[in-house]
Amino acid sequence: MHHSLLYLSKIMCLKAYALNFLAKTHPTYKTFHVPTPLTQLFLSSSFDEFLNMDCCSSQEDPSYAHFRNGARLEEMTVLGKDFSARGRREIRDGSFQFLATLLFGLSLALFVILMGMLMKDLLRKFLSSYESYALPLSSSSPSLAINLSLTVNPKQVWHSMSEEELMRRASMLPLVLSQPHRRTPKVAFMFLARGRLPLEPIWEKFFKGHESFFSIYLHSSPEFTDDVHSESSVFHNRRIPSKPVEWGRASMVDAERRLLANALLDCSNERFVLLSETCIPIFNFTTIYNHLINSNHSFLSSFDDPRPIGRGRYNKRMSPTISIAEWRKGSQWFEVHRKLAIQIVSDRKYYPVFKDHCMPPCYMDEHYLATLVAMISPGLNSNRTITWVDWSTRGSHPKSFLKKDVSEALLNQIRDGSNCTYNGRMTSVCFLFARKFQPSSLEPLLKLSSTLQGF
Repeated sequence: MHHSLLYLSKIMCLKAYALNFLAKTHPTYKTFHVPTPLTQLFLSSSFDEFLNMDCCSSQEDPSYAHFRNGARLEEMTVLGKDFSARGRREIRDGSFQFLATLLFGLSLALFVILMGMLMKDLLRKFLSSYESYALPLSSSSPSLAINLSLTVNPKQVWHSMSEEELMRRASMLPLVLSQPHRRTPKVAFMFLARGRLPLEPIWEKFFKGHESFFSIYLHSSPEFTDDVHSESSVFHNRRIPSKPVEWGRASMVDAERRLLANALLDCSNERFVLLSETCIPIFNFTTIYNHLINSNHSFLSSFDDPRPIGRGRYNKRMSPTISIAEWRKGSQWFEVHRKLAIQIVSDRKYYPVFKDHCMPPCYMDEHYLATLVAMISPGLNSNRTITWVDWSTRGSHPKSFLKKDVSEALLNQIRDGSNCTYNGRMTSVCFLFARKFQPSSLEPLLKLSSTLQGF
């Protein structure tokens, strides 16, 4: 009963103020002003003061003590009777327009108040859930409390966050930074390797002199614990917390998402490219950087393959979340921009379906991202990869290149032997990287890098 009176008093306050407004703006309606002590109190206030009045407060205010309990009920009863009598008089006299206008105004005002209360409650719930979801860190990782010094070019990539905490932080981090910050956009080079990088000298030459424009993240087998990189190496201390990876299994996609999440923690990273230990760059750093940073699309292979190695791998148990018409296939090696990277690590809908129902001979690394991106952001993707491989051997794995296979002709064919579209224009620069180059190919690749690639 007490709360009902409080809400009723709020409505009556609004009605009284509406009457006063009409009385001031329409002289013919002045006779309808209700000169009771209650309305005089509210009508003597400005509109801003009225909005700030807490007519529904359950706390006692000494200035309004005489209106509570019986006095308040008596005033509202008198006001309601008077308002009803004047309404009947309006209808009897044929002046229904004012009453209709008044009722419409009161309804609209009540709607605005209710919507305001709803929005306030939703905002409060969002802020409270956001604080518990995005900001706190476990006690095991106090060094990673969110601040700009750790989200802009962090010097350490090793941490003790759990997988869930890492994914949560990576997906929410862009929302934490409320103000723009001066920064140079960078490309994140994410290496998914078994152990050492046998072609590391090529990459050292490639990165030299461009330290402000890239970040490196290395995911390797947990069994490989030796850090053989000197402090002067670009790979020094760039290994992220890693887990075992099995080819063709969900653990491969887990590693890719893990690399993306770690790279997203640096808000300067704008583009994210996945590479293996057998990958090489086929252009110099400046060419590759400009090509990626200036692109309007991501480069992730995604296509509908009607063959048994395409649609034939679809599991009907994925329906209705994923239909066979939405099923896609593509290359594992991708490049994405920041917006799409956030969507990938934030996915909680499609990933569990793939993990439960895509097992060999369904290879998750060939279907998950290709299908996901085609479903959630098809307009952000070019539907092609920028990592070249040779599938002429027609096996389950692409051709490997040894020392005897490396030549200037081969690299030129990779660099200029294709046609594709880039930002709506035709170009012959379709691939920026190539694989699979074995350790024995390092020597000839180093010789060609100075003359052919310019680094």
